Amino acid sequence: MIRVVLFLALVSLAALGIVWLADRPGEVAITWLGWRIETSVTVLIAAAALLAALLMLLFSFVRGLWRSPRRVARALAEQRERKGRLAITRGLLAVGVGDSASARRLAQQARRSVGDEPLALLLDAQAAQLAGDRAGAEGAFREMAQQAETRLLGLRGLFVEAQRRKDPGAAQNFAEAAAKIAPGLPWAGAAVLEFRCRAGDWEGALHTLDTQLRNGLIDKTTHRRQAAVLTTARALAAEAKDPGRARTLAVEAARLAPDLVPAAALAGRLLADAGERRKARRILEAAWRANPHPDLAEIYAHLRIADSARDRLARVEALARQADGQVESALARARAALDAREFTTARQALARLVDEPTQRVAMLMAELEELEHGDVGRARQWMARALRASRDPAWTADGIVSEHWLPVSPVTGRIDAFEWKVPVAELPGPGAAAATAHEPIIEAAPSSVPARTDAVPGASSARPTPEGDRNVGETARPAPLPPLPRHNAAPAPPAAKPPAAEPIIPLVHAPDDPGPEGEAEPEGEKSETWRPFGSLFR
Repeated sequence: MIRVVLFLALVSLAALGIVWLADRPGEVAITWLGWRIETSVTVLIAAAALLAALLMLLFSFVRGLWRSPRRVARALAEQRERKGRLAITRGLLAVGVGDSASARRLAQQARRSVGDEPLALLLDAQAAQLAGDRAGAEGAFREMAQQAETRLLGLRGLFVEAQRRKDPGAAQNFAEAAAKIAPGLPWAGAAVLEFRCRAGDWEGALHTLDTQLRNGLIDKTTHRRQAAVLTTARALAAEAKDPGRARTLAVEAARLAPDLVPAAALAGRLLADAGERRKARRILEAAWRANPHPDLAEIYAHLRIADSARDRLARVEALARQADGQVESALARARAALDAREFTTARQALARLVDEPTQRVAMLMAELEELEHGDVGRARQWMARALRASRDPAWTADGIVSEHWLPVSPVTGRIDAFEWKVPVAELPGPGAAAATAHEPIIEAAPSSVPARTDAVPGASSARPTPEGDRNVGETARPAPLPPLPRHNAAPAPPAAKPPAAEPIIPLVHAPDDPGPEGEAEPEGEKSETWRPFGSLFR
């Protein structure tokens, strides 16, 4: 509305000016080079206006001719850019639907049209990956890594390609470069943490974990738990060379995660060796109340070396009352009672477990029958029952059953992956052993550095075996926790096996369990082949 009013006002002023000039025509005389021109003022103004218009048209024509090359070049560039962006759009759609031929053709067209534009490079890399051209994809990612705005995307692509060609050294370099540029990048931080854990660089792993906490990639609870696991790994690594340093680290790990059994067990054992039994007892009791575990009971029973078997039984009973009703409490009480020759106490502890015994329960019952009554036949029946009994909990992670706790999974490199639980059952057949599943995601070493294995030794899929053939009544200090496995020693190659079957959880059927009374000794079998059991399980 305002524009209309202004336009009408200008038109009115122009009309008034023309009327005013028409009422006052006047005369103008111009003498120039012998020429004399006489006219009115109105004609003179009109002639001047016409001349100015002609000059403006001439100027515009000359300027257009002068700028025409750049305009033509700009138009051609815009046309190429439109074609390139259209090719990128269609190419990404072709990648999405899996049309590798169209994707490669459109990627080439996009590169010709827009050159090294980020989206064109991304399309080129994805089209090469879709077609299986690893070299082409890596070349495109390297070009992206050289540009500031696409450097992180290029490093991500190079990291993925290095993983695919089994080059952990190159993959680690790309991940660390990305983490240095962007510390808050989730995939880079997780990859660097995994690589440092696989290499046994626990201090570097802790530094990476702190960086993830500062950048909000993990919460405080997760940070405390994983920091406790890594600190426990540092303590295990330092135990052989510096027991004092290992004790300090183990106590710190138990403070960060009081329910972490390996940290509490290591701290309790090292503190007991140093004479700090009260502190060791507090740490072990706190872990026992959260997660009853046989290692905790064993170390707690042997806090004092000079104690008799009855003293150890009294200590274990006090510990068991703190988690009364738990299976491990009953087993710990039965083990200590057998060592103290308190057979009635042992039988009472195992009474509620013999209806559906596990392997440890059956083995303890066999030992009890032999020690209390000398009944080799009943002991043999319990041993036969143990062969068919359900498995006891073990340290399990990603299908791997390990005799000892490990800080990271040998399969995925995940921190705090091992759990104390009954291993998942598998149907018998080719590849039923879980030990064949230890191949890591990234295993090949780069050609420029010595190769190292990523698998952590000590993992096994066999069912739990007795701890040894100790003599009857023999007691000993608990064996120290194993030192941190070395990563620079290549494991023995596994025996050739058929392709592994997919693990499943089969239906649980009642075992063929005749019980102590229902299985007769086969005729002709000599009882002289029987060996004393000793203390088979802790």
